[in-house]
Amino acid sequence: MLPELQPLITVERIQQKVNELGDQISNDYKNKNLLCVAILKGAIPFFADLIQAIQLPLETDFICVSSYGNDTKSSGVAKMVLDLGHSAEAKDILLIEDIVDTGLTINYVLENLKTKKPASLKVVTLLLKPGSLKNDVTVDYVGFEIGNDFVVGYGLDYAEKYRNLPYVAILPKELI
Repeated sequence: MLPELQPLITVERIQQKVNELGDQISNDYKNKNLLCVAILKGAIPFFADLIQAIQLPLETDFICVSSYGNDTKSSGVAKMVLDLGHSAEAKDILLIEDIVDTGLTINYVLENLKTKKPASLKVVTLLLKPGSLKNDVTVDYVGFEIGNDFVVGYGLDYAEKYRNLPYVAILPKELI
């Protein structure tokens, strides 16, 4: 059974923010060739909810990058586990991420996607940890800024667990 954790960001706040981001992205991407790319696995719930909130025709694709393993800190090395399934050339890519922590993973992915010659490339993240950033990274759409605590839920995990919580919570140290 999942432990009951104290929500940092409730289901209701997440859904309200997803709808706000969907409206903003819908306005910004009118008449564009939108390709929404989720970074697996953590972004899946955010990705699914966000693309439903975007009121435009769009394509979807996925990539998988790893830098955490089973730890609470980034290993410092990002590696591509799964690349895009089809061409991104001349498309307006919206990269959808669950959390931008150190900036390492997002910078690695952005550099990779730039080689695919998109028309444009922007980032939306549910969570941003400005106090943890080690790289200069531009995030175009941010759901919530949070502190440096290790968080789980709504796709975010610790050792592949807790992704299925419908809210975001700080993982107590005794569960790590």
